[in-house]
Amino acid sequence: MRKAQLANNEYYHIYNRGVDKREIFSGSKDYKRFLLSMLLMNDEKDGLMIRWRNFQASHPSSSVNEFLRLNLSERKKLVEIIAYCCNSNHYHFVLKQLRDRGIERFMQRVATGYTMYFNEKYHRTGSLFQGRFKSSHIKPEGSLSRLSVYVSCNSEVHKVCPAKNYPWCSFLHHIGKRRDDLVRDEEFRGEFRNAGELEEYAKENIADFRERKQDLDIFFE
Repeated sequence: MRKAQLANNEYYHIYNRGVDKREIFSGSKDYKRFLLSMLLMNDEKDGLMIRWRNFQASHPSSSVNEFLRLNLSERKKLVEIIAYCCNSNHYHFVLKQLRDRGIERFMQRVATGYTMYFNEKYHRTGSLFQGRFKSSHIKPEGSLSRLSVYVSCNSEVHKVCPAKNYPWCSFLHHIGKRRDDLVRDEEFRGEFRNAGELEEYAKENIADFRERKQDLDIFFE
């Protein structure tokens, strides 16, 4: 059991990795499927993924965004996704909980659905993730900006790929270079006068994160 229940309208750093540090994304289709889960399973009612598949079968040329526009009036999101990054063997999110047990319910759905997809695709059985997701409360006074940069630029922190060139993170949305319907980051971005200031802040903090890999309260290995 989790020691303390996560609170509504509070922000949390959420992260996990593959069991035995194994790869959980083997190609672009896997990343896309995981992000689709994040989009469609963020709802108080279950079943939106199944409805999307049925809609896609009868409207093969339609996009998921067109499908969602038809269902917006019915949606009651569990969380707001402020920032995210999916790396080959782990993920990071910054989430704001909107409803009771919203983060727990959202993460359980995403993990279960993706594990079923992954196991079927790669002919395996058993757990994919290393237990339940990990969480830490994001405190006020600047921590939201710092953790949102850490999360959205995580590929760059790990020296995998510059965040501006990495398609599986939210950083391009934060700096206005790509629209990402997963993300609602107004409070985070509102702390900066413009995208250039945010980019400079990110650059400074990425360097600091790399130097502080031993800080387990911030850095996830």
